[in-house]
Amino acid sequence: MATEGPATRRVQVAEHPRLLKLKEMFHSKFGSIPKFYVRAPGRVNIIGEHIDYCGYSVLPMAVEQDMLIAVEPVKTHTLQLANTNPLYPDFSTSANNIQIDKSKPLWHNYFLCGFKGIQEHFGLSDLTGMNCLVDGNIPPSSGLSSSSALVCCAGLVTLTVLGMNLSKVELAEICAKSERYIGTEGGGMDQSISFLAEEGTAKLIEFSPLRATDVKLPSGAVFVIANSCVEMNKAATSHFNIRVMECRLAAKLLAKYKSLQWDKVLRLEEVQAKLGVSLEEMLLITEDALHPEPYSPEEVCKCLGISLQELRTQILSPNTQDVPIFKLYQRAKHVYSEAARVLQFKKICEEAPDNMVQLLGELMNQSHVSCRDMYECSCPELDQLVDICRKFGAQGSRLTGAGWGGCTVSIVPADQLPSFLANVHEAYYQRSDRSLAPEKQSLFATKPGGGALVFLEA
Repeated sequence: MATEGPATRRVQVAEHPRLLKLKEMFHSKFGSIPKFYVRAPGRVNIIGEHIDYCGYSVLPMAVEQDMLIAVEPVKTHTLQLANTNPLYPDFSTSANNIQIDKSKPLWHNYFLCGFKGIQEHFGLSDLTGMNCLVDGNIPPSSGLSSSSALVCCAGLVTLTVLGMNLSKVELAEICAKSERYIGTEGGGMDQSISFLAEEGTAKLIEFSPLRATDVKLPSGAVFVIANSCVEMNKAATSHFNIRVMECRLAAKLLAKYKSLQWDKVLRLEEVQAKLGVSLEEMLLITEDALHPEPYSPEEVCKCLGISLQELRTQILSPNTQDVPIFKLYQRAKHVYSEAARVLQFKKICEEAPDNMVQLLGELMNQSHVSCRDMYECSCPELDQLVDICRKFGAQGSRLTGAGWGGCTVSIVPADQLPSFLANVHEAYYQRSDRSLAPEKQSLFATKPGGGALVFLEA
């Protein structure tokens, strides 16, 4: 249950090759053995892209790939972080003086986000130090939430070291908030599924209040993840935060158009809730209220009756103050139509008609078109990969995660899986002139995995 905290399991470390290897590396690094281990999974969002921060439900599942951290609390107040991947350098800092540099999304900053989130939640100043060795097998910047998994893992590590208790929902909310220390204005899906996931089921995640409902996926189909090998780091680029702001401005203009108190409105979902209308009606209101041509900051000010100074200081975030144009109509159209697709997807899963896989595939295809054309968060490689997946038997294929690179997710009839994997591998990974690193050529079928856990050595 979501009201409980994450589970703790006793394991024979010797029987788990990855834990054993981590234990040995920890010993050679710190000269001691870990007291416990924590895992937090990555996720694939099946449908519902860029709508969590607008207040709408999403439909992810956890993947098997995860962040795993070996931990030893120490008497000093020093936090020592190391990574099994030599690309990520060691880092140490005082546990009582956590500084997170927004200008550089370095790996250890994601750990510090989770650490600081728990520290601030309990209002603690005198914190114990710890030695931590991190081992992640989620491809980085791939849209499978490697960074959020690290934030969640660090949050649960810190909670466990302190000997405190929180529910999965509370942990998810704290970690969603604390990832903003690194400058990403996300909506909370990634942290929620990392804690609330259960093996064998996808989840409809709803916000305000946060809750998760099981969604039984079709038994005759498999979800396949394919990495485009184009990396996209949300915290290092402004695309993501510009979209968050465009949605906020669209919400304010729609609220003003409908004579609502627009200055209090932050999310597109709030406009729908205040008007008490359907998503289909919100799409019609968007047609009436907003024009497809991009808005300049000046025009936004004119619509809202405010000055440029007020727009900059009261509405725009520091990293979106110099954006020259805002595509409000396109962003609102995507969000309201995508929110409706999520609900349709869940309904089809519940009713399980004979042509279920085809219907779910069509929704995924519509989602990709909307992400590409209305939200403009795709890229040529993702579009090519989606086309290849559909050509070789996917009933539906779409970008997943923030986009601008990263992965696609496809729904594939189970009996076609072997030929699908072989053909996509050849067409995208072998034929291309990309100098693809083999470890990035990830193309794999996935099934819904479980959520974050603490392991103790038996």
